[in-house]
Amino acid sequence: MAHSGTGHRERLRARLLAGGDEALADYELLEFLLFASIRQGDTKPLAKALIAHFGSLAAVLSAEPAALQQVRGMGASSVAALKAVALAARRMARITATEKPLLGSWSALLDYLTIDMAHLPHERVRVLYLDTQNRLVLDHLVSEGSIDEAAIHPREVIRRAFDVGAAALILVHNHPSGRAEPSKADIAITGHIAEAGRLLGITVHDHVIVGREGCVSLRARGLL
Repeated sequence: MAHSGTGHRERLRARLLAGGDEALADYELLEFLLFASIRQGDTKPLAKALIAHFGSLAAVLSAEPAALQQVRGMGASSVAALKAVALAARRMARITATEKPLLGSWSALLDYLTIDMAHLPHERVRVLYLDTQNRLVLDHLVSEGSIDEAAIHPREVIRRAFDVGAAALILVHNHPSGRAEPSKADIAITGHIAEAGRLLGITVHDHVIVGREGCVSLRARGLL
């Protein structure tokens, strides 16, 4: 029997069910996910090709459908199978992060933001609006692009807080380069929004920058 046959799939399934978090290597987990769309044959070469192309399992699951389909062997069904898993992971992380006041579940929030934004190929700017109990009121996508006053105006950010009845907010954006170190523009726009918030009674709790290498809190850095 070929290694790619039923026996191999059953062995992977048994290891997955019997083992812990590290039961399967990243390529083996991806291989297993592809079983759903590729009923027969060896999915290991495709799994390894995907990780080689994108760099990691997380990057594969975060890739856009069009990018996934550029890898030979990835049809619409395989792309859909991977995107469904990625969507489930994001929703689980979001529920964990937002079912309690955000400031009391900070590590869960950072996990969610990392899953959701760390591997994006472009910058995304979001504002998390919170009520007086620091529960999420609105997760607002402000712009797809660089964070500056052309894309995110302080008055508009604070005005939206009043529109949704928020008492506080957390700014979030990602660095596609992978490094989450704040730029001068990041620090400047944060200061402008925080000052506008102080004048109108809206608290700016933090500005979180997300990168593949981790997250940076401007408040923790003493920059807010």
